[in-house]
Amino acid sequence: MLLRPVAGLFSGVVFLRRKAYALGLKRAERLPVPVVVVGNLSVGGTGKTPLTIAVAEILARAGFHPGIVSRGYGGRPQPAPVSVGADSDPGEVGDEPVLMARRSACPVAVYPVRSAAARHLLDTAGCDIIVADDGLQHYALARDLEIAVIDGTRRFGNGACLPAGPLREPPSRLASVDLVVCQGGVAQAGEFPMRLEGGEAVKLLDPGERRPLAAFAGTACRALAGIGNPERFFAHLRAAGLEVVGRSFPDHHRFVPGDLEGPEGVPLLMTEKDAVKCRTFAGSDHWYVPVTAHLPDGFEQQLLNRLKAKRDG
Repeated sequence: MLLRPVAGLFSGVVFLRRKAYALGLKRAERLPVPVVVVGNLSVGGTGKTPLTIAVAEILARAGFHPGIVSRGYGGRPQPAPVSVGADSDPGEVGDEPVLMARRSACPVAVYPVRSAAARHLLDTAGCDIIVADDGLQHYALARDLEIAVIDGTRRFGNGACLPAGPLREPPSRLASVDLVVCQGGVAQAGEFPMRLEGGEAVKLLDPGERRPLAAFAGTACRALAGIGNPERFFAHLRAAGLEVVGRSFPDHHRFVPGDLEGPEGVPLLMTEKDAVKCRTFAGSDHWYVPVTAHLPDGFEQQLLNRLKAKRDG
């Protein structure tokens, strides 16, 4: 309650900033290609990265050549936009961009100024549409379509903005976005349900070796997660029948070999986002669990229809 006045001030500043861009008092850069923004209102993991990958794949199937831009949080500050590949160093460009490059097969670029990252992709990769990861509050980049994802279990917490609550913008902001996706829980009216599915584990040292999660059931396992909502990953493993002892780390944690140490012969499972940072010092019994976003057919239709309507004016 003591932080409520500060949250009110934060919310007011956020509103005025957005209004300044809407009125043209602050300039938003318009690119020569459509821009689709994927983001959320709350801090912490909501499934934003899997959704960004799914959106890029939908656009590719529709005949576009999408590129993904990201701030590169967790990496080192870069003097200019940087292209990200499947083998890029997460310590340099961030863990989520490397994951998106690995999973989407789309060109990816990072830079705090997302319009500059996007122009880099237009110049170097010939992209004809841009997907901006975690760009809902980055108003300096003009957008044609906004997609917001929410955690269906936690929803909006206490409904307050930072620092009294978990929100970067008030829930009323959803009224202005084009599509709302609900990850987990029960989707409400107007929301598209999204499931994150992953039923197998992949060996870090040999990605060609895969095992169904059921193969680990009945044996003691360790699990670690340095994501926004580690309990979601641990619950996913337990739902598959695994008996796991979970260890949580801060989001975007920079892992070191000591973080992975444990009893010999006890498998260690982690998220794919964490695995991209642990490949160089992984052990023989270290595995990651890739997840894929599953959305109803109506989402793809709405996305493409709304994008066409925006492009046609």
